[in-house]
Amino acid sequence: MIRDTLLVDAGDVRLAAYVSGPRDAPLIVLVHGYPDSAAVWEPVRAQLDSRYRVISYDVRGAGASEAPATRDGYRIERLAADLCAVANAACGQQPFHLVGHDWGSIQSWEAVTDPQFKGRIRSFTSISGPCLDHASVGLRGGHDAHDKHRMTKRSSRVGIRQMLRSWYIFFFHLPWLPELVWRMGGARRWPLWLRVTERVDASRDPMQMRNAINGLNLYRANVIDKLLHPRARHAHAPVQFIVPLHDRYVGPELSVGQESWLGPYDRVELDAGHWVALREPQLVAANIERFVARHLTGPGGSVTSSFNARAAGE
Repeated sequence: MIRDTLLVDAGDVRLAAYVSGPRDAPLIVLVHGYPDSAAVWEPVRAQLDSRYRVISYDVRGAGASEAPATRDGYRIERLAADLCAVANAACGQQPFHLVGHDWGSIQSWEAVTDPQFKGRIRSFTSISGPCLDHASVGLRGGHDAHDKHRMTKRSSRVGIRQMLRSWYIFFFHLPWLPELVWRMGGARRWPLWLRVTERVDASRDPMQMRNAINGLNLYRANVIDKLLHPRARHAHAPVQFIVPLHDRYVGPELSVGQESWLGPYDRVELDAGHWVALREPQLVAANIERFVARHLTGPGGSVTSSFNARAAGE
């Protein structure tokens, strides 16, 4: 399938977006995480774009997209505005189905819980990227007195496990040292890291160092603020979690017990690691397609049910 490139004006930066698939097909927007570019979605795109109009884009600072001049340009609100700009350029006013991985999912939660996007997003599939507001409230023990009493012990256990997984977040907040690690060989050896830890054969991205160093600002501009000042964020679109059970960075527990924020939601567990979209693109695409098919007519014409499936091609 031929892939077209769009240059999208997002105010302070210009973004590179990539579009393929039939023009009259349902729309799926894919948002990548750190330290990737939109190229990480190409194996999944290949499974979807014969039946769907598939849009991906390099987030600000990554791939062929421009980088903002200051750290504040990476604030999560700006990232949600980028999604809106890409959707307007590639989808017009048509509603779309949203899929995010890692930071692509984290930033997509801002749109999925923003009333201004209500009606635009038909469904949201989140892979290994929690809502920072939900995660912060959950780790504190709940968002009201009843929840806090009920969840304190569980939240403590989940919090300790997730803090151990999230060691890299603390490292990324250190001055100059993370940049030095990427410059001194981290970027060059990134495919080896994926091969050893994820059993993924990834080709070397010539933009890897730029993706990695610019993307540190995603953490530095957002994480501490969201942990200290979480907001009540309720989803306005049906949500599906794809949960890699062997994710060394995001614990499966972060996608459990979200009904108060999301209502009924779907949760699919996969026997895979964090970069499941590279390791198991057919399985990821199949679960995206199944969820999208259930919500083609929008919230008013479909029913979202909650289930927990252990994925083996079900």
